[in-house]
Formats: sequence, C-alpha cells, structure tokens
Amino acid sequence: MKILAITDMHGSSKAFKELKNKSPKADLIINAGDFSIFEQKMDEFFEKMSKLKKPLLLIHGNHEMEEDCVQAELFESIEFIHKKEHIIDNYLFLGWGGGGFSRIEKEFEKQAEKWLKKIKKIKPEKLILITHAPPYNTKLDLVYGEHAGNKSIKKFVIKAKPDLVICGHLHENSGVEHKIGKTLIINPGPYGKFIEL
Repeated sequence: MKILAITDMHGSSKAFKELKNKSPKADLIINAGDFSIFEQKMDEFFEKMSKLKKPLLLIHGNHEMEEDCVQAELFESIEFIHKKEHIIDNYLFLGWGGGGFSRIEKEFEKQAEKWLKKIKKIKPEKLILITHAPPYNTKLDLVYGEHAGNKSIKKFVIKAKPDLVICGHLHENSGVEHKIGKTLIINPGPYGKFIEL
C-alpha cells in the first residue's frame, strides 16, 4: 500500500497543488490535521479532497473542532477517524485528532486501553496510528531544545508497537522521522510524503 501522508496544510493552495500532483500515485491519503486556519474554507477543502477520487483518512488538528469535521463524511471518499479505527485489507488505522498541547491525555489513555484489546483480537497485518500531536521525547517533538510532545501517545506506541505513526502539529519538525524499535514515526509536513507499507 502506498500512502500519501500530509499534515498542517493550513489552507495553503501551494500545499494542495503538491497534494493534487502527487495523489495519482497514492492508494490512500492520510491527513493528520490542521488542514485549515481556524476552520476557514473547510467545506471547500473537503470538496477539493473528494475530487481527487482517492480514499482519505482524516483527523482534526488544533485548528479544527471535532464536531465540525463530521461533515467531511458527507463525501464518499473521506473517512473522519478521530477516536475510531478503520480497517483496509487487514491494515488497522487508529485516529486521534485535536490537541497538541497536552503532555498527558487521560481520554486518549482510556481509548488506548480499548485499542490494545482490539489489536490483540484482530491481529492486524499492519498497525498505523494517526495523531495530530507527536509522541514525547522523539526528534518530532523537539522545539528549542525542549521536548513538547505527548507522553500518553508515547506510552501507547511503546505498548502497541505500531508499524507507523503519522503526526504533525510542530511545524519546525516538518519532514522529520524517528524510530522507536520497529515503529517509524513521521511528520510528513504540508507538502506530503509517500510511505510504502
């Protein structure tokens, strides 16, 4: 599966043009949030994404509200997966949007427990976690020499050992990759990055 991952587009027409040019080579597009600037032109974004005629898994960032992103599902090719799981050919995708500023998220930790049980039951061929916030203490959460990521997400990554984590939020780390064991963690940035799974 060839994934085109993207994050933090913030309504950029240049970023969308890049995405449009790359999309024909993708089997699946994943957007890790902050596709708008405080929800401006969201309807337009969803419409443009649906015209690419590629399946899109979407979570919101800190620039979008969860309840306003549900409208994305009016478009057949878009799946809003915050707090949900989505299966494609025994590849399990888990989505957790919003936030980006908390070190610890109790709500995520409760969801993580449910997901760990589900992973054990399903035994997916590949496990992919999509979050807006980066996991704590990685190359992706380093800002001015300090780690600003999420410890709850990091704990889940260590326990669940996903094959891939796609995240964003910290623009300084656009394009940066990190590995925890076999898990590849990537901030694909606003111009997108191909990932083969």
